[in-house]
Amino acid sequence: MEQQTPRLFSTRQLVFAALMIACTLVLEQLRIFHMPQGGSITLGGMVPLLLLAYLEGPVVGLVGGGLYGLLNLLQDPFVVHPVQVLFDYPLPYMCMGLAGLLPGHRVFSTALAFAARFLCHVFSGVVFFASYAPTGMNPLWYSLTFNATYLLPDFLICCLILKFLPVKRLAAILQR
Repeated sequence: MEQQTPRLFSTRQLVFAALMIACTLVLEQLRIFHMPQGGSITLGGMVPLLLLAYLEGPVVGLVGGGLYGLLNLLQDPFVVHPVQVLFDYPLPYMCMGLAGLLPGHRVFSTALAFAARFLCHVFSGVVFFASYAPTGMNPLWYSLTFNATYLLPDFLICCLILKFLPVKRLAAILQR
């Protein structure tokens, strides 16, 4: 008798993750404002990755976010160092998967995911983009304010969309 190896992800999870990653790629192009050195305020670009985490759990959310980050790197690269690539592309988007830790508390779990993403970008800003800070300005303060100017509005837009999105109904449809 042939023994089957256990699968990490089901076919349904893989297809749903691919769909959410594709939706994120499209929504991230609908920019309200694009920062000069990178970062954008979008029309809820992270909502599909947050939905993936809410509906499939943090592991699938982390993997989906990391894959999106790699695709984002291919689509819109700004590379100064290999370690910077990790902190600006796969890691911050993997953080969106943290929303799956508390799927019943959408605002709090979304805040957790965005806060973790924010920390990745701030670290990258302090270490790799300190030269962009105006003369005499602390690189940490520069990175905090620069990243907050686009991530905070993006967070608020995502929360607003998620407030009116029928997540429970979507979950019921997916379970069929």
